[in-house]
Amino acid sequence: MIEWALGFAMVCVTLALLLGGWRLLRGPDATDRVLALDTLYINVVALVILLGVRLRSDLLFEAALIVAMLGFVSTVALARYLSRGNAVE
Repeated sequence: MIEWALGFAMVCVTLALLLGGWRLLRGPDATDRVLALDTLYINVVALVILLGVRLRSDLLFEAALIVAMLGFVSTVALARYLSRGNAVE
């Protein structure tokens, strides 16, 4: 039963990744693209965690943590760039 649930969850997260990628490419504004990028990294974290549970690998949980930290920093930098014009002061 858990294998079926993990497979279903992985398909749903993959579909969410595809829809987020579509919004990233077709977003009318830059803010929509930043939000799509934020959603994409959250979906990647979820997919890596699901894969870690399926493969019973602790290394993938650490990889998910690194992706989450990099995604947070990139979202903050992009939001700062859009609001002020530069990311570093």
